[in-house]
Amino acid sequence: MDADAHQPGDRVANESGPGTAGLDPAAPDPRVLVLPAREVPLGGLRAMNVQRALPQRGLPTVGAWCFLDRFGPQRATMRVDPHPHMGLQTVTWPLTGEVRHRDALGNDVVLRAGALNLMTSGGGISHSEYSLGEAPVDLDALQLWVALPDSTRDGARGFESHESLPSLSLPASIGADARAVVVMGVLAGVTSPATTHTPLVGAEIRIPAGSRISVPLEPGWEHAVVALEGELAVHASAASDGEPTRPSHNDLVYLGTGRGHIELASSTGAVLFLLGGEPFEDELVMWWNFVGRSHEEIVEARDEWEAGTDRFGSVEGHGDMRVPAPPMPRVRLTQRRRHL
Repeated sequence: MDADAHQPGDRVANESGPGTAGLDPAAPDPRVLVLPAREVPLGGLRAMNVQRALPQRGLPTVGAWCFLDRFGPQRATMRVDPHPHMGLQTVTWPLTGEVRHRDALGNDVVLRAGALNLMTSGGGISHSEYSLGEAPVDLDALQLWVALPDSTRDGARGFESHESLPSLSLPASIGADARAVVVMGVLAGVTSPATTHTPLVGAEIRIPAGSRISVPLEPGWEHAVVALEGELAVHASAASDGEPTRPSHNDLVYLGTGRGHIELASSTGAVLFLLGGEPFEDELVMWWNFVGRSHEEIVEARDEWEAGTDRFGSVEGHGDMRVPAPPMPRVRLTQRRRHL
């Protein structure tokens, strides 16, 4: 899935807790900020719209997570021809439907709900994503990116598909316990088999109707949740008697740092995705499908993709079909800085 080259202004819909000019891991800053997702048309043969929850203006990362799109629920024919990535891992988590992944390493995999596709770009890789068949089908999935640290961002390319992921029960103070699937990283001592390069967590949580649960968090990390299905209420603390925050679907609820847990509830039953991690130290330059550290790195990657060098490899089965890079903006690309 492609990122857009521009980031329109994002709104803060709800905030509790002090504002900060930046993130200091040594200074705990728990809060509840609702950052609305925005609709992004992917256009072309793909003819799909996505809801983009990350990055946000003022919040480029949550841990090493730097991108979160939801494509669906919709009925569509997905045709994402070969396109490049660098400096990141792509995390594809289907909710409904089937997606065929092919990449420059020769992998050809059909991904279904409950299974994880994880592709590590290193210095460069290309892949394609197609729905099955020629007719429109029901599709709903998350695609997330994890920024690679300096130690591995120019390293080896890789691909993993995990059809069996660990889960755990989350205790309820009201109603039935919830269930969490640990997609990436570690939650409450339960670790995903997927390869990570920085300390982080990515987990799908399903809350039964009428339940209120406590989700354990790593206090030194920052966290966020995204509501996917059903009604979700986010309580600032276990002792909170005030009105909870009720995000709309696909909005990012940023929880800050310094939390040992977060209280979540649902009257209807809810599905959400939890993401978090150790605050990412590097400031990123993100453009199109590239995550770098400077304008020059992005220009070099774009030029190599357009020139068809060996850097990104080629995806079998597509002939000469590939997604061309958009033109570079007329302004110099700058690092995305946090200012929430």
